[in-house]
Amino acid sequence: MDASITQFHNIAHIFISLIGAILLLAIYYNIRTRFKTTLEEGQSQKRIDKGLLYLSFGMLVWVVAGVWAYSAFKFNLTNSIANQISINLLSTINNLFWLLALYYFHNAPTFIYRNEKNVKIIVIIIVCVASLTLLLSNTIGNTTISGIKLAALPDLFLTTFLCVLMAMSFYRTFMHRRLKLVAIIAVVVIFLLFVSQLSDVFIALDNDFNNHLIRIITKTSLVAIFLVLASSWVIELAHTPKPKEMKIRFIDWSIVTLSIPSKGIVDAHIDFKSKTTQYRNLLLFAYRRKHLEPNQQCITVNSGGDIKSQTYLTRIIDNINTILNLETDNKLERKDLITFIGESKYRLRILPEHIFIDDALLAEFLKNTDKY
Repeated sequence: MDASITQFHNIAHIFISLIGAILLLAIYYNIRTRFKTTLEEGQSQKRIDKGLLYLSFGMLVWVVAGVWAYSAFKFNLTNSIANQISINLLSTINNLFWLLALYYFHNAPTFIYRNEKNVKIIVIIIVCVASLTLLLSNTIGNTTISGIKLAALPDLFLTTFLCVLMAMSFYRTFMHRRLKLVAIIAVVVIFLLFVSQLSDVFIALDNDFNNHLIRIITKTSLVAIFLVLASSWVIELAHTPKPKEMKIRFIDWSIVTLSIPSKGIVDAHIDFKSKTTQYRNLLLFAYRRKHLEPNQQCITVNSGGDIKSQTYLTRIIDNINTILNLETDNKLERKDLITFIGESKYRLRILPEHIFIDDALLAEFLKNTDKY
């Protein structure tokens, strides 16, 4: 392969990744400024969604990898052990950043999304993979068996795992935001991302022109997909109801009235009827939000918590949507009414002064529950 083509690929790789990272960072900081209140809800625990930030960091790692590849080719280090180690370690760091990004995806697999324990375990696994890669690179270098580079295998297994998680997360996210075509394209691009890594392991696939072409297409497409993701996130944030506009009134057992003008809900009458568990959970959220101190307003949702499963949170919203028979654009999502604070803790988004509970109902509720 002509050296000029390889270097053209390296330079293109650097600038595509750099431009993508800069654009994502610009969008992230713009979102942080415009929607700071929404992103930092909570009086006791401030947080900012860093998903886009970690995606951009991953692309900056690509920039570093491109600069290294350009330098290694220029100084004839392509077949050196140092080059092998650098490529695998940079790939591992990239995987780490993108895994951290998935932690913030609402539609990521449940064992990743907001699950600090599992993410820490996977980070430890990534560190172990990086250590194993470094050990193999130092001991066996570019040794191959049956056309397979052994030192690159751990990183390939890790990349495969991450690609599966990314494909699932992006597909669910775009389908949830009614971008079906983008969801399909995202899966195809992530599959190409996986394919582009195979040549680092399998000698038979080491065709420079095909590899360079696939990688340029993949990286350009990923930049576009990340920008669509960021844009759709802006739209989603803009349509998220503001806490100060929402009001809820508990007027009798199983009956509430709810107002969320931006969703077309004004003093809507909601009767949970036999759905007593969902009503009780909603009332528990409202009681803690209105009557307890800021650091006690949260509810722990896990097997040993006040509510045993996140399924019960989703059912509250599903029941409201079903009872009100809302149009597709006005349907409530869980995050519209309930905010994730951290460490399996959730809190009602409605402001305390906009929550009204009938005195007799409250007395009966406190008498019959031990979760306050």
